[in-house]
Amino acid sequence: MAASILYSSALALLLGLVRHVAAVVPVLQTTTHDEGCIHLPIVHSTNVNFFSNKRGVQLQLANRSDIAYYAQLSIGTPPQPVFVQLDTGSFELWVNPDCSTVRGADALFCERIGQYDTSKSSTVTSLGTSKMLKYGIGSANISYVTDTITLAGTSTALRNVQFGVATSTSDAFAGILGIGYGMGIATKYPNFVDQLQDQNATRTKVYTLALGSKDAREGIIVFGGVDTAKFAGKLARLPIIPAERSPDKVPRFWVDLKSITLTPPSGVGRVYEDSARPVFLDSGSTMTLLPRNLTAAIAKDFGADEPDANGFYRIDCALTKMNGTLDFAFDGVTVKVPYKELTREVPTNPPMCFLGIMASDKFTLLGDTFLRSAYAVFDLETNSIWLTQAANCGSAPAALNDINSLSLIRGTCGPATEPAATVTLPSSAVWISVADGAGESDLAGPGGRDDVRSIVAALGKRCGDGERFGVAGRAASGSWYMFVGMMCP
Repeated sequence: MAASILYSSALALLLGLVRHVAAVVPVLQTTTHDEGCIHLPIVHSTNVNFFSNKRGVQLQLANRSDIAYYAQLSIGTPPQPVFVQLDTGSFELWVNPDCSTVRGADALFCERIGQYDTSKSSTVTSLGTSKMLKYGIGSANISYVTDTITLAGTSTALRNVQFGVATSTSDAFAGILGIGYGMGIATKYPNFVDQLQDQNATRTKVYTLALGSKDAREGIIVFGGVDTAKFAGKLARLPIIPAERSPDKVPRFWVDLKSITLTPPSGVGRVYEDSARPVFLDSGSTMTLLPRNLTAAIAKDFGADEPDANGFYRIDCALTKMNGTLDFAFDGVTVKVPYKELTREVPTNPPMCFLGIMASDKFTLLGDTFLRSAYAVFDLETNSIWLTQAANCGSAPAALNDINSLSLIRGTCGPATEPAATVTLPSSAVWISVADGAGESDLAGPGGRDDVRSIVAALGKRCGDGERFGVAGRAASGSWYMFVGMMCP
C-alpha cells in the first residue's frame, strides 16, 4: 500500500536554492540473468549514483520520495526508462504521476523518474477502460493500455502487459509497481508478477526482496529466484493469513507476529505487552504502523514521551550510533532491526531524527523501517512468506526450479567457519559435482525426477574470496541434476 503514512507536516527545512534543470533518466545496468529468474536493482532515492543529490528548494518532513525504494522498467518500443516505486501492498502497475500535485523535493524528484509517452511507442494499445486507484496517501486516475516491458540486463521482453497510464493524480511523486496478488485474487487481469510466469520469464511465482541498508542505499529484487548472498542460514516459512481471516479482509501479505522486544545496548531486553498480532509486509509504506498504545510504549523507551502534531516521535540522533535493536519475533525466526535502520534521519544542521514507527488505528503493518533489516521471499504459489535476517556478502541471484527448494536453501553470509547449507542428497542423484581448491570430483547415479526434485535451486559455499555458484534443473532427457561449485583463490 504505497505511501501508507499520513504525512501532513508543514515543517519545511531550508537546504538552499537549486536551479531547475531538465530531467535525464539514468538507465540502470544489471548483471547477466540466470535463466528462469529476473533480478532488478532496488534504488533508494538518496543514492547519488542514480539520482542527483540536489533534491530541490526544500526538504520537508512531509516529503516521502527521499525514503522510498524504486525499480526501473523500460516501457514501449523503443524502450522508455521509467522508475516506479516498489509496493508489496498493492496490485497494479501505473506510470506518469502529475508532478504539479506535489511540492518541494518530491516535485523535483517526480520530474526525474521519467515519463512514458504513448505517442512514441509503436507497440502500445489503448484498452479504452479507466479506473481510480486510491492509496493511504494520494490517488491516481488511470487509463489502461497494453505495451511491451523490457527488463534491464536481459533480452526478456514481456509482450502486451496491461498497466495504467495516469490521466491525473493527487499527491503522488512516482508511479507504482504493485507486486501483490494478481489475476483472480486482487485483479481481473494478469498483473506484472503473473505475466513474468505466464511469459516464461520465471519458472515460479515467487520473488525475493532485499531493500538494503540505509548506508548501502541499494538492494535487489529477484523475480523467480533467490539471492543467497543477502542472508545467512535458513528461511522460516510463515503462512499468509487468508483474506477472509485477515483484519481488513483484503488479500495482502498478512502474517502472525509473535512479539516485539527491545534489546538495548545493555542487553537486558523488554518484551512489549500486546505485541502479538497480525501484520502485513508493505514495501510501499515508508514507516511501520502499530497500535497507539504499543507505539507509545516503544517511543517512550526511545526517549519520546509524546508525538508532535503530525504524529511523529522525535528522538535523539545519538541512538543511531548505538548497538541496540528492536526485535520482531515470528514463528521460527526473529528479525532484529538496528536503531539506525529504525530511525528516519532528516539532514538538517544539526540533524533531526524521528522514530520509524507511527500510531495507527486502521492498519498494522511493517514498512520499510522493518523491511530494510529482513530478507523476505514472497511465495504466491503456496501463499507463504519465507523470512530471515538480512545480510550482505555479495550478489548471487539464481532461479528456483521448484518451490519446494525454499525449505532447503541456506544463505551464504556469516562467519567463515559457518558450515555451508547441509542437504541430504539421495544416493541415486543424477549428477552432483562439487569443486574445491584442490580440484573437482564428480558423483553420478541413476536417479530421476522424483528423487531430487526438491534439491535447492542454487547453493554456494564460502571459500575465502572465491566465487560460489550453483544450479539445479532438468536435463533434456527429463532427468533432474544438481551442480554445486566454488572457485577458490
